[in-house]
Amino acid sequence: MSKPTKIIVIAGIALVVAFVSFLLLRKVNPNPNYEIGQALDSLNGVKVYYNGGVGHTGKRNISADGYNIGITYQCVEFVKRYYYEYYHHKMPDSYGNAKDFFDSSVKDGALNKARNLLQYTNPSRYKPETGDLVIFDGHGGNPYGHVAIVSSVKAHEIEIIQQNPGPFAPSRVTFNLDSTAKGFGIGHERLLGRLRMKQQTP
Repeated sequence: MSKPTKIIVIAGIALVVAFVSFLLLRKVNPNPNYEIGQALDSLNGVKVYYNGGVGHTGKRNISADGYNIGITYQCVEFVKRYYYEYYHHKMPDSYGNAKDFFDSSVKDGALNKARNLLQYTNPSRYKPETGDLVIFDGHGGNPYGHVAIVSSVKAHEIEIIQQNPGPFAPSRVTFNLDSTAKGFGIGHERLLGRLRMKQQTP
């Protein structure tokens, strides 16, 4: 077997092994401290559940009135369930990956019609508020992006609560909040922006 042929064969085997490993990881729980579907945290009575591996997908969560909440227990399922249960809000477009929640054509403070929520850029002239939905762009390991809820806001810091950040990541993390001439900026390089109810009172 020639050297180029050996390289092609080895590369092919490596790809097959990587693909099989990916499929297995979707089904195997990498963190034995929790069971898939176990409640880890909550915000205003709406629970965050453990999902196992980030790529693990469960069944579709449909409300009693037929609204598509999302695939259990992905990040999108939590934020949509929170908005549905706490604010009684249904998004006109109830589908899409996490990063698709942000519409780059919508101006800062204008209405995102697909979600029927006000949209804010990062940075924004509007300060974050508790209950804002925060949207992160995808990356090499996760092309679908990520969404979470702002659980508290301080002078120079925000806290978010999230579902499915990874099998060993916490349900709550904090980011710096800076105020500059450009507005209020949340310190994360992949944070696209935020969404908010037109009236936050449930």
